[in-house]
Amino acid sequence: MTEGQAHYFRTPRAPTGSRTIHVTLAGQDVEVETAGGVFSGDRLDLGTRVLLREVPEPPATGDLLDLGCGWGPLALTLGLLSPEATVWAVDVNDHALGLTAANATRLTLGRVRVVRPDDVPDDVRFAAIWSNPPIRVGKAELHAMLLRWLPRLTDDGAAHLVVQRNLGADSLHAWLQENLDGTVTRAGSAKGYRVLRVTR
Repeated sequence: MTEGQAHYFRTPRAPTGSRTIHVTLAGQDVEVETAGGVFSGDRLDLGTRVLLREVPEPPATGDLLDLGCGWGPLALTLGLLSPEATVWAVDVNDHALGLTAANATRLTLGRVRVVRPDDVPDDVRFAAIWSNPPIRVGKAELHAMLLRWLPRLTDDGAAHLVVQRNLGADSLHAWLQENLDGTVTRAGSAKGYRVLRVTR
């Protein structure tokens, strides 16, 4: 595991360089807490920005999932756009979970549930899944994660994943189409990233 991959694993190290940054989420200028030791701990990363530009408005109600939440930009956006929905922010990194929980509290988003993967009840189905998935964990772990969560979409739900083209977006598209009982399309492409849409 390299230093740059540490954020993909549970409690890899103590967070460093805790800071407050200003970002725009759901059209609002907000202040959030970030830190080293989590993905893109100093900014809103480019892939997430591309995803947020390309995804449609999330459902107003139901269960929504931010898979691999980091410090929370997708979960917070879902919470701001759909305050009546239940937003599940899932990560294996304890530091990421702490930051997302703190940021949800800071933005008074009372329906954001910040949990480890095994803490999501098995019967929950998602009307929307948004993710900037951890490509660098390796194909086996990435595929296992996607096969665990994407089949939990509701019948009319949709998942949107952002993947860098140079890190295998097109091969992942083909793999998803082959291994999921659903439809995979390219919802958008910008700045070297693909946004993949998965429906049942």
